[in-house]
Amino acid sequence: MTLQETSSDSQALADSLLLEKIDKLFACNVGQYIGLPQIVVVGDQSSGKSSVLEGLTRLSFPRDSGLCTRFATQIVFRRDLILTQRQISVSIIPASDTDAAAKEELARWSSSGIATLSDEGFSQMMTEVHQIMGLSVSNGDGLPTFSNHVLQLEIRGPQENHLSVIDVPGIFSAHKPGLTTKEDIVLVREMVLRYMKNERSIMLTVVPANVDDATQVIIEMARELDPEGERTLQVLTKPDLVDEGAKDKVVEMVENATNGLGWIVLRNLGQAQLSHADIDRDRQEEVFYQTSPWNRLRVENFGVKALRSRLREVLTASVRRAFPSVRAEVIKKLNQAKADLKSLGKERETPEQQRGFLLDIISDFQELTQLALTTNYGARDVFEKKESLRLATSVINRNITFADEILTKGHRFSFQTNYKDDNRTESPTISDEEDGSDRDRYSSNEEQCVLSRNTDSCEDLQEILHENVEIQLPSAKGVLDWIQAQHHQSRGFEVGTFSSSLIATLMKKQSMKWSALSMGYISDIIVIVHRFIQENLRTACDDSRLCSSIISLLMDSLMDKYRQALSKAEFLLRIELEGTPMTMNHYLNDNMQICRQKRMRSAMSKHVIEYSNHGKCVRLSDIIQQTPMNNTDHTVKDLHDILHAYYKVALKRFIDNICMQAADYHLVTGPEAPMKLFSPAWVSSLPEDKLEEIAGEEKSTRRRRRQLRKQIEELEAGRKGLI
Repeated sequence: MTLQETSSDSQALADSLLLEKIDKLFACNVGQYIGLPQIVVVGDQSSGKSSVLEGLTRLSFPRDSGLCTRFATQIVFRRDLILTQRQISVSIIPASDTDAAAKEELARWSSSGIATLSDEGFSQMMTEVHQIMGLSVSNGDGLPTFSNHVLQLEIRGPQENHLSVIDVPGIFSAHKPGLTTKEDIVLVREMVLRYMKNERSIMLTVVPANVDDATQVIIEMARELDPEGERTLQVLTKPDLVDEGAKDKVVEMVENATNGLGWIVLRNLGQAQLSHADIDRDRQEEVFYQTSPWNRLRVENFGVKALRSRLREVLTASVRRAFPSVRAEVIKKLNQAKADLKSLGKERETPEQQRGFLLDIISDFQELTQLALTTNYGARDVFEKKESLRLATSVINRNITFADEILTKGHRFSFQTNYKDDNRTESPTISDEEDGSDRDRYSSNEEQCVLSRNTDSCEDLQEILHENVEIQLPSAKGVLDWIQAQHHQSRGFEVGTFSSSLIATLMKKQSMKWSALSMGYISDIIVIVHRFIQENLRTACDDSRLCSSIISLLMDSLMDKYRQALSKAEFLLRIELEGTPMTMNHYLNDNMQICRQKRMRSAMSKHVIEYSNHGKCVRLSDIIQQTPMNNTDHTVKDLHDILHAYYKVALKRFIDNICMQAADYHLVTGPEAPMKLFSPAWVSSLPEDKLEEIAGEEKSTRRRRRQLRKQIEELEAGRKGLI
């Protein structure tokens, strides 16, 4: 053996291995996902495709029933030196959309295998294939005529050369009543186009030599897809039927072909010759080749031997050229399918899977809630993107705003803090010097009112939230006149004093704005919490339908929690505004003493004497001789000081109680806070029908998951076959 022969054999062996790997990809159905190098035999129904296939395979394809033209057929030739004679095995490659049960049934049939096929055996086998694919076997049985499954014929033997071709149904333009329909015309055309559009395929277009090729639809389709003819090998059949005057033109067309892969002429057996089993097809073709003008054709342009050689040559070149990119594309498609499957999340078909899925969401939800309540915002990037998740910060900011608004605007009249004149002149504040805030915190010229709500409402909560109302600013003057009027309207037979119920009346009217401000505040906290729950759910689960279902199921319980917070706020308001004024806080007396001392200091300021050694002094006689007040004035000022002192104590108590009890305990951090509803206990309580309703996958998702798993299985098998 020469070095050249050794090199040639090594190359042939390498090419054979590549061809076998490509065939394995076909067997794994990888051709459904990427374009694979292949030879596709296409043509009209009357073009002679069956005869071409018979010449290539040495098998007699049935012509009378048309069973072999209703699905794609992959014919694989492989040289196997272990075998002493040709053997044929048959299998079915299911279409990509085949369900698991049907796929298993097809595989069981395929596993039977067939060693050899006689003409009768081949016809019987095709009938079985027809039935197992669920195709029509008689007129009017309601079954489809064509299938997307692929029949694979693998022909092995010591004399076979490596080759693989795919035959697809012949296209047709007129339907046959009872056998085909107008829809079948479109279906077959689309099936053929699907194979022809693959840029890695070689199109073997079969046309009759006795028909003008310009009228052949298949030629037009091939030219549209391959204008340069770089992957189109054209076969002329039925040269024996060409008119005498047209033979030279056909020969010239074949000889002068310069673009693409050129032409090959085949002379197959005629209908009369097919009935004689002893006629040698190849011998008849050789005899025909010797006749004029066909003997002018080059050897490589005539006969089935030339066709086999050319097909093997172009397929090998195509596979060698495309193999690296095919391998890369298989891996890319596999990785993409795995990523797509992962994006669907965990499978949720059984109740156990659905509960597990919800528990995972709950775990993430509770973790995010804990981070939000402890302001550990740096632990998750989502806090930077979604402000509504910063729950603790949103609540404390609203607490501060509420406290500021009710301190500066929650009273009807501003208390008197300037006693210099003591003639009913008050400044618009409720604070005094002792708490460090006796300054005018607003200007009535700049704002006439404030709103009770600071947060936009949620449509889901409209039925329970309080309206956003305008709160008038406190009257800067007139508190003493108002107290005097209230005193006159409630006087009894008291001597030198006032009714014990008058303080309660004054307190209720002075704090009448507390209700709107506090209920607006609680409504805002409810909105903040509800939006946090919604956004937290969307973060923990990116399935919008599932989030909506969970919120819908929790909504009644959430509304109960929100109503409890509102009821608590109303309870605290009733205690402060309608209950008996009461406090054990010693600051009440401290505040009253401060008010009286300031009033005394103001009254004595005009009698102050400056002594260098003793500072400011007041004569005892001046204290005794200060301007006397009548009973009404004394009572009014005493009522003012008592009301002022109690209002300050009650207001601070009320602010803390509303923030701690109604808001924080019932809505934010308490053991029964709304966020605690979405818990493992809630999942455990769900019946299976509810689980399916909220956590079950949609049918489209289940189909997509099955498709991706099947795709991954087939691509994974294909990838292993490429190693």
